[in-house]
Amino acid sequence: MNGTQWVIFILIIQVIHFLGTWKLYVKAGRKAWEAAIPIYNAIVLMQIINRPKWWVILLFIPIINLLMFPVIWVETIRSYGKNNLIDTWLVILSLGFYTYYVNYALDVTYIEDRNIHPKTGLGEWISSIVFAIVAATLVHTYFMQPYVIPTPSLEKTLLVGDFLFVSKFHYGARVPMTTVAAPMVHDTIPVLKTRSYMADVDPETYKTSWKNKLQLPYLRFPALQKIKRNDIVVFSWPADTVYRFFQISKGVRKPIDKKSNYVKRCVGIPGDSLSIVNGYVHINGEKTVLPGRAKVLSMHTVTTKEPLNNAVINILGRGNYMGNVVSIPQEALKKENAEELINRLNLNKIKEDTITAYYAGAINQRAKTYLQATDVDNMSLFNMTEEEADLYRKQAGITSIHKFGFSNRNTETFPQDSEHTGTTDNFGPIYIPKKGTTIPLNVSALPLYKKIIQEYEGNSLSVSGNQITINNEVVDSYTFKQDYYWMMGDNRHRSEDSRFWGYVPEDHIVGKPVFIWMSIDGINDGIGNWKIRWDRLFTTVGGDGEPKSYFKYFLFLLAGYFVFDHFRKKKAKKS
Repeated sequence: MNGTQWVIFILIIQVIHFLGTWKLYVKAGRKAWEAAIPIYNAIVLMQIINRPKWWVILLFIPIINLLMFPVIWVETIRSYGKNNLIDTWLVILSLGFYTYYVNYALDVTYIEDRNIHPKTGLGEWISSIVFAIVAATLVHTYFMQPYVIPTPSLEKTLLVGDFLFVSKFHYGARVPMTTVAAPMVHDTIPVLKTRSYMADVDPETYKTSWKNKLQLPYLRFPALQKIKRNDIVVFSWPADTVYRFFQISKGVRKPIDKKSNYVKRCVGIPGDSLSIVNGYVHINGEKTVLPGRAKVLSMHTVTTKEPLNNAVINILGRGNYMGNVVSIPQEALKKENAEELINRLNLNKIKEDTITAYYAGAINQRAKTYLQATDVDNMSLFNMTEEEADLYRKQAGITSIHKFGFSNRNTETFPQDSEHTGTTDNFGPIYIPKKGTTIPLNVSALPLYKKIIQEYEGNSLSVSGNQITINNEVVDSYTFKQDYYWMMGDNRHRSEDSRFWGYVPEDHIVGKPVFIWMSIDGINDGIGNWKIRWDRLFTTVGGDGEPKSYFKYFLFLLAGYFVFDHFRKKKAKKS
């Protein structure tokens, strides 16, 4: 809904509230009209139910208000003696409309000095749980969110199994857009494995259903800092089609704030011109210098003296093995469709002589047979940093190590268009849109910005020949409505990132990872294989130099607190 529609909706809610409670206000010694004035009526109601006035703020915070409304309904009827369990369930299940029955059909008396403390242990327990959820949801939504690293795209910098605290306030907390959703969960309710929110988006037209009428427009609190180039950022994955994480469903589309969360390094900020040359990111024509903690991995071709064996694999790391190298006779490359097949398989030439060419990449047995390809038993691909490559070159049994890069441009990379081909290692240059900037727009450039214009910024778009029409108006330029960012993983050949699905809009930004509080090796291998990485506990994500664990300092402070608390209680008993 737009601003006007939300104002109308809120006024309707106020009318519903007035009609259902005005007599109750009068019985509490207030005026009937006080039940009709927005915000003021809530302040008065807090006085009636003997609750603090600051609760009114909670009624206007998205998601938090979903938890608070039932509490207010229950507190209201209990202020008039309706304390039975059946009354509580009726007001909750009727979404508060049970107050109409109390207001008009019952002759109730206002209890001015009502005891607000639960009368039973169960009531005390439920009250504590409700307000613990409210507090946790408030922190989770607007201040700090826990997050776990699920994939190795930032390996060496952030590891699979790292548990992070992600700051929402560094870049400005994003107000939830989906107002009807379960608290403390993202897109899926655990155990039930069902969608946690109410909203629908048509996968073909991007049109929303009636459920989306309750969506809030994009709003963000003021930021403490802007996203800087090379910051690690958590964001809503723009290309999300995942109904439940790790389960891809064709055509699934979600509200922005319910898209799956990704974490990558922001290598390009609004206004940058970005290109990738031989695996290195260049910004505005200059090679990017990464911060000290960044560990960029890429595939390297390793040649050994003997056929690859366990000794060499153990040195290089079994988990870093990426594939074999094949030799193809030059005669076989002259076959019909051989070049097309090599391009389709994304095989990359490593070296060649007059007799044989050597290629690396994924190649199936059928293609091997057609190309007469044979595995080279002493050449393989391994994933490593350049510093590791320098170290491994000195190891016995290793002849050479060369950085590998995909050079055969194709349409697998963004924007998947024949006029804008690239590879994961050679890409661009492209412009990263900045809010308010106007660019010339033609049919050739359109594929780069089509998704921005149509999906991210909500315009209608059509093309007829060389003529582009936006919102029923023929155009030759476009002005961007928000900033965009370019996100990439440090693990260059094991990262699905902007090179494949393009720009990340500003309204998709979630927060900044600031702290690793737990790290478990083998987290995806079953609890029996879990190993705590003690050296990563309580380490910061950013900063210079190697990460430093503050876990021992935490234990020291925790022990100090228990000692202090022990003597405090002991002193209290004596007095």
